[in-house]
Amino acid sequence: MQTHRLKSAWLPLLFVAAAAAAAVDFETEIKPILSKRCLECHGPEKQKSSFRVDGRLALLAGGDSGKPAVVAGDPAKSHLMFVLRTNDPDISMPPKGDRLSAAQLALLEQWITEGAVWPGQMEAVATKPVSDHWSLRPVVRLAIPPIPARGAVDAFLLAELTKQGLGFSKPAEPRALLRRASVTLTGLLPTAERADRFVADHARDADAAYRALVEELLASPHFGERWAQHWLDVIRWAETNGSEANLYRKNAWIYRDYVVRAFNTDLPYDRFIREQLAGDQLGAGDATGFLVAGPHVPAATVGQEPTAIRQARADRLDEVMQTLGASVLGLTVSCARCHNHKFDPISIKDYYSLTAVFQGVEFGGRRPELAPEHPRQQRAEELHRQVQARRAQLRDRLGVWSEDWGGYSEFHFPARQTQALRVEFASNYVSVDELEVFGPADQGRNLALAAAGTSLVGDQAMAQLRGEIAKANDGKFGTEGWKARAEKGAKTRPWVEIRFPHPQEVDRFRLSSNREYYFETDYLAGEGGGQLPPFRLLSQRPDGTWQEIGDTAALGRKVKADPLLRQADEALQGLIADLNEEGPRHSFVGRFIQPVDTRVLLRGSPETPGDAVPPAGFAVLGGDLDLDSSAPESVRRLRFAAWLTRPEHPLTARVMVNRLWHHVFGAGLVVTAADFGKAGMTPSHPALLDFLASEFTAPSRPGAQPWGVKDLLRTLVLSDAFRQDSAPSAEGLRRDAGSALLWRFPPRRVEAEVIRDSVLLASGKLDRSVGGRGFRIHDVKKTYAQWQVTDNHGPQTWRRMLYQERMRRVDDKIFTAFDFPDCGQVSAKRAISTTPLQALNLMNSDFIVEQARFVAEEAVKGAAPSDHAAQVRNGFRLLLGRDPSAAELAASVEVARESGLPVVCRALINSNEFGFLP
Repeated sequence: MQTHRLKSAWLPLLFVAAAAAAAVDFETEIKPILSKRCLECHGPEKQKSSFRVDGRLALLAGGDSGKPAVVAGDPAKSHLMFVLRTNDPDISMPPKGDRLSAAQLALLEQWITEGAVWPGQMEAVATKPVSDHWSLRPVVRLAIPPIPARGAVDAFLLAELTKQGLGFSKPAEPRALLRRASVTLTGLLPTAERADRFVADHARDADAAYRALVEELLASPHFGERWAQHWLDVIRWAETNGSEANLYRKNAWIYRDYVVRAFNTDLPYDRFIREQLAGDQLGAGDATGFLVAGPHVPAATVGQEPTAIRQARADRLDEVMQTLGASVLGLTVSCARCHNHKFDPISIKDYYSLTAVFQGVEFGGRRPELAPEHPRQQRAEELHRQVQARRAQLRDRLGVWSEDWGGYSEFHFPARQTQALRVEFASNYVSVDELEVFGPADQGRNLALAAAGTSLVGDQAMAQLRGEIAKANDGKFGTEGWKARAEKGAKTRPWVEIRFPHPQEVDRFRLSSNREYYFETDYLAGEGGGQLPPFRLLSQRPDGTWQEIGDTAALGRKVKADPLLRQADEALQGLIADLNEEGPRHSFVGRFIQPVDTRVLLRGSPETPGDAVPPAGFAVLGGDLDLDSSAPESVRRLRFAAWLTRPEHPLTARVMVNRLWHHVFGAGLVVTAADFGKAGMTPSHPALLDFLASEFTAPSRPGAQPWGVKDLLRTLVLSDAFRQDSAPSAEGLRRDAGSALLWRFPPRRVEAEVIRDSVLLASGKLDRSVGGRGFRIHDVKKTYAQWQVTDNHGPQTWRRMLYQERMRRVDDKIFTAFDFPDCGQVSAKRAISTTPLQALNLMNSDFIVEQARFVAEEAVKGAAPSDHAAQVRNGFRLLLGRDPSAAELAASVEVARESGLPVVCRALINSNEFGFLP
């Protein structure tokens, strides 16, 4: 009886075991669940979150979360089970109606555990994403079409033209060709004298004259200025951050100078990209301004709310993605920030793997790392030798002296051994960012660092206003320093003691009040970097008593009273100012921090972090960098830069070749210059694009430089396609109205910069100096005020427009009308509009009125006061580079007599001939 009862008890368990052992039937148990509860939103007609449930491969791939919905054999890793079980209302599924029952969930879980068997689809497996999109396939170098032509470019173009019954137009007239080449390569119109010389040379040997002209223009220092502007347009470079406060980015212009120098020296494009991604490791620290070129909201203005801080950080990283995507990759990378890219094979995991590469990049400034041969480094060494010579003079005459380095003061004195230093401040209010001490043994080692065992002790009678005294030797510069105040009527000066762990030999003391503010901020009305009060420095004797080293107030009085000392001091300070301006300087080129683990942010929100991802490029392009989350910050960028600049990378060369073509011919072979994805246009001449891309990375011409920008531009502008006339023909317009096949050179309006710079050139006022700090067209402002453009057209602004400080959300009153970009959006291709305001600005603006008067003053030189015809001829030659026709001369002389020669000059500036590329 006992045995019978035991057997009876086991029967239910046996039935359960049998049920568990039975495989789930997909057709009768799983498919109905998916069809009734999921298919409406995730089926063939509608795919919310880019997710489908009507196929096994779709389930394995997943949707916008970047995670596989089903991991066969592992329900715990299957995102489908997570969203079905979670109570989070934002992501729980199904979004409407009853939740799935426990029995249904159990069936789905068992089905996944058993391998997610789907009859008829078991060969479908999730693999690395692949794409047959043209831009993601390898570059293929096809044979040059066997057509009589000057070169490969013309052969490829003629092959397509002949299919349409077209050919090239006749050669352009010499003066038109000169203007076209000069504007294309340097952004400046040629002078009349250069035009006369070219016309004469062209008459003797047209090809030789033109080739010599091209070499002259490529060698011009203005070449780099012209092509730097194109690059800066794409990356949205500006000198303010674009946020509500729109704060100034101090010394950001050294990156602009880097780009100018790179194009002028014909830095190979692959090296150009590597330096911009990891220049701090390659002796080109000024190049990393590329990483922080886009707009951003400064961390200091975000506040202390953790979610806001996390969101702002994610936004800043996305700006890096936008810059990289538009300029180098030619893809809309940021479209994968919240979900898998809707068009291109870029998953949300790809996006965050790419952000992991740049996880250590932060918007801000640092002193750039420069190679010994860098012009700034060489200038710094020259100036430093002069500084040392001046210091020797002051050492002989004074023994102690003070130097103002802008962000900090430095006090020099004879070397001495001491256990401690004491600083006594003349003011009751003390604001200290950092205290530093150096000795002769190692002039770069800060002996005052807390990390070295040095401690600070402050006057206990002082009231602490902000921070702790320990912040004054933590090695960090910023607004969160130490601030204190002595009580009114205190008998002793506020003081701080710097106590070393053991006696040190010291000879230099450095004090800053708010160094970061000085380095990062400018143009703020009434707000400096924090003036330092006078102080007295003392050293501790072995017996514990204090000996004065020097008093800055007394020292200042002594120097002021002695003409020789004052002259020596002023000379030293002048050299320091030059060194600060011309040498390596703290600049807005980005700073680097310790990377944190990067996680996929579901729906782009930092509040819903998902799986961790390693630093990597796009999977579809074989972007595995063989790195994990422990990889050092600089290694990530170096490894990615090497991957991106491989000659076989399908995008890097194609995108740049297309950009160069766009700026030479007015439209790219791919019209959407910043989008080579599926939402962009396909190439008009795919074989030509690939030929040029392969020629760019591996040129066939002996002696040509791989990745050489000037070599490629030389090839383009020497082609018959570039040299041909721009006049229309009825047959050409009928077959190809937009001139996409290049049966003629497409005429186009020149950019705002060309108009402004050429007006200054014609007036004789253009300052051709290359590089350096830009000129301002705006006022100074209080922190949260808006910038105001001023009517400032004085001599300090007569440089090329490239050097006009680029301020986001601040419109130039004249040239914004000519589609001058705001720097808030990528401008791989500038808009071209025609509006009445353009003509009004070129006729009536103060700048044009003044410059037209200067042109007229130049035109009357060498002509008799009453010889209006000669004056008009000179005006035509200055502005249009040619003599007027008889009809033009007669009409212009009449206007000059009635209204004055400046009015004629304004009319010429307003002409299509002046403002269009012929």
